[in-house]
Amino acid sequence: MENSLKRPKIVVLDGYTLNPGDLSWNKLKALGQTSIYEFSTEDEGLQRAKEADIILVNKFQVNKSLLDQWPKLKCICVLATGFNNIDIVTAKEKGVKVCNAVGYGSASVAQHVFALLLELSNQVGLHNKSVQEGKWSSNRDFSYWLQSIPELSGKTFGIYGLGKIGRQVARIAQAFDMKILATHKHPKRDAMDGVEFVPIDILFEKSDVISLHAPLSQQNEGIVNKLLLDKMKKTAILINTGRGGLINELDLRAALLEKNILGAALDVLSTEPPPLDHPLMGLDNCLITPHIAWAGLEARERLLDITIENITSFLKGTPQNVVV
Repeated sequence: MENSLKRPKIVVLDGYTLNPGDLSWNKLKALGQTSIYEFSTEDEGLQRAKEADIILVNKFQVNKSLLDQWPKLKCICVLATGFNNIDIVTAKEKGVKVCNAVGYGSASVAQHVFALLLELSNQVGLHNKSVQEGKWSSNRDFSYWLQSIPELSGKTFGIYGLGKIGRQVARIAQAFDMKILATHKHPKRDAMDGVEFVPIDILFEKSDVISLHAPLSQQNEGIVNKLLLDKMKKTAILINTGRGGLINELDLRAALLEKNILGAALDVLSTEPPPLDHPLMGLDNCLITPHIAWAGLEARERLLDITIENITSFLKGTPQNVVV
């Protein structure tokens, strides 16, 4: 039983992205016999966690084969909110608890959404590059711009998935005096002042900016496809800081190449890291950042603290944030 564990064996299989060296593992080490690995292949993970009572994983894939070969495992703590890298069906069959971390990155992700949006709308990087190349110094006027700069005020911001992150994004969009539309599984339960809930086709048709914040599932994989992209305004922007699998990337490439939408800004892709020939690489109207929206220092500190609380609660026999 989990509450009988005095000094559990805890193994972190891919701890580098959470803590590349700017956080302390000491609170985790105090909870048991702790081994921390920056990265693990599947074969390395099999051996490293063979005697583990508790494992911590971020994106490491925990499949049925591994679960079958980890007889002592009692708990998986996911160093993230999403848990689609865990075979939760097999974990449940084996009585292995799976706990995730919710709410740690709302501020960090929402901040990144607007960093992407403002870069696409104001083109700060492009104008800085122009100045550094001497274009301002040689300009006859005191001011110039390389493209028209739209105001966000009065525009419509569409949110797919109004959970903790989506709500934080909505609050910031409201501060820009934007109208908010949302598509969400639980509109009555999660009603929010100033937010109008609409079907997804209306969301894509009416919004000037669309930001994706729903968790990835079998039901919504590739949901942003040609059908929805064709409904978007030619001046609209698509932002994804959720999961890459929400978008049919070939359909998005076509929409961007044909200028059917103004642009896209993506922090996530279906394959991470992406191959050099990924279909969305190299497009002048598509910004891509390397899955960093979650990674603010304070957000990672909260993530580690929530995980430590998850382990502590599990060891007391009162597990929290349980997925299965």
